[in-house]
Amino acid sequence: MLAGGVAALLAGCTYRASRAAVAEPPAAMAGAIGAADSAIQAAVAREEIPGAVLLIAHDGRVVHERAYGYAQLYDYGMKRLPAPPAMSTGTVFDLASVTKVIATTMAIMMLVDRRQVELDAPVYRYLPEFRGPQLDSITVRQLLAHSAGLQQWQPIYYNARNAAESHAHIRSLRLGWGVGSGRHYSDLGFMLLGYIVERVGRKPLDVYVRDEFYNPLGLRSTGFRPLDRGHRDFAATSHGNPYERKMVYDTAFGYDYDGDPGSWNGWREYTLRGEVNDGNAWYAHNGVAGHAGLFSTARELNTLLRLLLQRGTLGGRRFLSAAVIDTFTAKRWFANGLGWAVPANAPEGSFNHTGFTGTYVLGVPAACTSAVLLINRQNVGVNAAGNYPSVARLQNIVTAAVLRMVGTTCNRSTN
Repeated sequence: MLAGGVAALLAGCTYRASRAAVAEPPAAMAGAIGAADSAIQAAVAREEIPGAVLLIAHDGRVVHERAYGYAQLYDYGMKRLPAPPAMSTGTVFDLASVTKVIATTMAIMMLVDRRQVELDAPVYRYLPEFRGPQLDSITVRQLLAHSAGLQQWQPIYYNARNAAESHAHIRSLRLGWGVGSGRHYSDLGFMLLGYIVERVGRKPLDVYVRDEFYNPLGLRSTGFRPLDRGHRDFAATSHGNPYERKMVYDTAFGYDYDGDPGSWNGWREYTLRGEVNDGNAWYAHNGVAGHAGLFSTARELNTLLRLLLQRGTLGGRRFLSAAVIDTFTAKRWFANGLGWAVPANAPEGSFNHTGFTGTYVLGVPAACTSAVLLINRQNVGVNAAGNYPSVARLQNIVTAAVLRMVGTTCNRSTN
């Protein structure tokens, strides 16, 4: 699929190192990092993905940071750009479901740490209108563990134009499973967690995480609605919302929507840059939601991962207790943590999460190592089956590189 002219362009822009300091990787990890680096380069060269940013840090120091390919290859209608903008290590990405952990889960961790939220309290303690024969038994912990029985996804924007209307609509939906009966990953549960942060924290979700985490840590590219904050260097995502549209219209696609697909037609018809891809975040929450909407860069995400690896302390300031970090990253809730997922074959305390746009974050305390892999996979469009290219193989290669450091000596710095 890759034309010769684009291949020539790739040869000149695949590698771009950050201006910030990058240390030499430990010998035990160097070969695995090289393998991950080569795999990403090859995926870009085959045009499986437009571009990527990979960052790996060990012992508080970045040991690998590279940008690959392009921030955007195609415009709306799958028109190839004549001069595609290069990806940089400072490119801002739509994090998709990484929002669940880097914004919402971290906010809930802080509220639990401050004893403002109890994990086993019913949701209605914090959202009094969340009541009903089945809803009454749902706890905050179950929302975090994706075991509340809520449906995994619905096009909330067909019935809601803001957070208040979205909350009301979620309350009206039937459950998909019995409460506590199993882990069924749910965007709806994290929308509710976002509302809890706002009620208990007495600030909008975006303001709460900005004030409590991002600003104190000196982060300038991490936040919701980045266009409002003047950012312009974005990795482009989808061309409108073709995947979600198929979720609504195609009953064989695997999603259970029984409403009238034609009753709403506000679909975006342009390539998204700086606007959250997720429809429920954009159409129903004005870009700020507990399940999606956060944007960031690889470096700033690594700062937040480092905060967790360093037991809640960074720059001489304690943000979270070690105990609450252990609670949320323990592999006790349907083989995952609370909010956080747990990578397979990783030591206790490891945590990760993926995002639909192609984003991935990973922390392995036993290795004092973290990784961020950001890929703008949606910009190459969907295939004949309506799916975006899988990036799971690249994520697994990066995870394997990090796990090479398990068992080595490391020195946790709190600077």
